[in-house]
Amino acid sequence: MVALGLLLACTASALFAVGIAVQALDARAAPERDALRPSLLGRLVRRRRWVAGTLIAGSGWPFHLAALLVAPLTVVQPALASGLLLLLVLGHRMLGERVGTREIVAVVAIVAGVAGMAWAAPDRVTTHAHAGRLAFTLGGLACLVLLPYILRGRGRASILVPLSAGCAFAWTGVSSKLITDYLSSGTAGAVLGWWSVTGLIAAVGLLSEMSALQTRPATQVAPIVFVVQVSVPVALAPFLGGESWAHTPLGGMALVFFLLTVAAGAGLIGTTRAVSGLVAAAEAP
Repeated sequence: MVALGLLLACTASALFAVGIAVQALDARAAPERDALRPSLLGRLVRRRRWVAGTLIAGSGWPFHLAALLVAPLTVVQPALASGLLLLLVLGHRMLGERVGTREIVAVVAIVAGVAGMAWAAPDRVTTHAHAGRLAFTLGGLACLVLLPYILRGRGRASILVPLSAGCAFAWTGVSSKLITDYLSSGTAGAVLGWWSVTGLIAAVGLLSEMSALQTRPATQVAPIVFVVQVSVPVALAPFLGGESWAHTPLGGMALVFFLLTVAAGAGLIGTTRAVSGLVAAAEAP
């Protein structure tokens, strides 16, 4: 079942990656004054290409949920970094960017890290933390998502904007796990509630990501978003997701090592010209 979960997660990741690459083309063309404002999404939703990118990215979520139904969050979330490999290939073929030592090291790190997480991961469980712990942790994460909006006008190009996007997608990673827990138990009301909140947080994350791509180079935006959305849910899995690492290899230290390997690979590949150039293609004259 873990292998099936990996396959589904990699499919989701490919759709997410292609979607953001298409969305970024129009995000950079929108006026910077709309950054961090709903008017940015209102403007972008009138662009067919951006809508197509959004639909592509959105179609990845059912695969993400399906992956969480058969594999633990500790395996599924790191596998989402695999979409970066697709962006690397597309960047190489479409932009003619050379694949050198940095790219090879990043690919090896992601593949080895994801494989290691699959090997060392705990069993999938359908339980999670109590409401108080969820509210405290997810509430704190939501505060990081909203921080750039609270401080809007005090430097929109702040590092807080891509961090907001990464935290929002990390939030949806955790909430997607909760949705699958309630799907397994047949609790329809909870599924609907978490589904709605997840959609809202995802929309805020999308606005943050589009705003970040307006105001910062893609080489700075992509690594932050990818690393945060992959790492944070896995780090929270033992605390929120009921996934005990105590009986995994080296008492959980193997998982920490492989997670850091995936994060390092994701951060490194996000700075490569093939990936960042694909996302920033609209900057070219």
